[in-house]
Amino acid sequence: AKSLGAKLSAFKGLSLADAKPEAPGIVEPTLGKSMGQCAELMAKEMGISRKDQDAWAYESHRRSHAAYEACRLRGEVAPMHLAAGPAAGSTLERDTDIRPDTSPEKLAKLRPVFDRSHGSVTAGNASPLTDGAAAVLLMSEERVRALGIEPLAYLRSYAMAAIDLQQEHLLLGPVYSAPVALERAGLSLSEIPHIEMHEAFAAQVLATLQRFESRDFADKLGLSGPILRSVDREALNPNGGSIAVGHPFGATGARVVSQCAHELQRQDLETGFISVCAGGGHGFSMVLER
Repeated sequence: AKSLGAKLSAFKGLSLADAKPEAPGIVEPTLGKSMGQCAELMAKEMGISRKDQDAWAYESHRRSHAAYEACRLRGEVAPMHLAAGPAAGSTLERDTDIRPDTSPEKLAKLRPVFDRSHGSVTAGNASPLTDGAAAVLLMSEERVRALGIEPLAYLRSYAMAAIDLQQEHLLLGPVYSAPVALERAGLSLSEIPHIEMHEAFAAQVLATLQRFESRDFADKLGLSGPILRSVDREALNPNGGSIAVGHPFGATGARVVSQCAHELQRQDLETGFISVCAGGGHGFSMVLER
């Protein structure tokens, strides 16, 4: 457009609604549903209550806040200097989504997001989509020895799985990858004292634990017994998880691996287990050892 009139005519037919940003849909293309809708369906079909979801979310925030207060994450979280905006000149040293003032009562007041009439998944018991970055340095044992580096942990085994989304819930991939990773490590989950699990939704964590403890599901996979007969909740995400610190896509996996490796050092533990669900019905499991 050359003239003022021609430039103004370019805006004909537009309304204020056209200026509204489009929120990320994060829709699973195979199902045509968002991850939140899939989590809602899973919670309904597997009998996971709103109360239990909120309790898990509260614990995630409480543990994350306690970890920062006790300086357990020092050396694990990189400070970021803020060069612009209202806080310019200051340094960000903590994840900003952690809510130390939350409570089960406050979480219970939030409205469901994906099924407003009968749902149980809320903004409070789901992981927030956040900005973030993470890095893990991986090298061969030969290179470690040549450089004289003491590694935080060794990668003992891992496994990935992909499930039929017409037969299984989207976020339960780890219950299929876990037995494979454990078999490759020569360990049972009951022998591993520390577990780091990505918290996409509280419903997803609780559904995964339900399958881990299920004899019927073990029979379906041809296992001799449940993946884990009884999950020690104190050994699972002791420093909180994605519900509290957020879920920056592409960074969460590295964050979970790093957090597990550091926790093995802090608690002087030998092995740790990692579980991450992902879109497409994918699941990832890993065993780390000191």
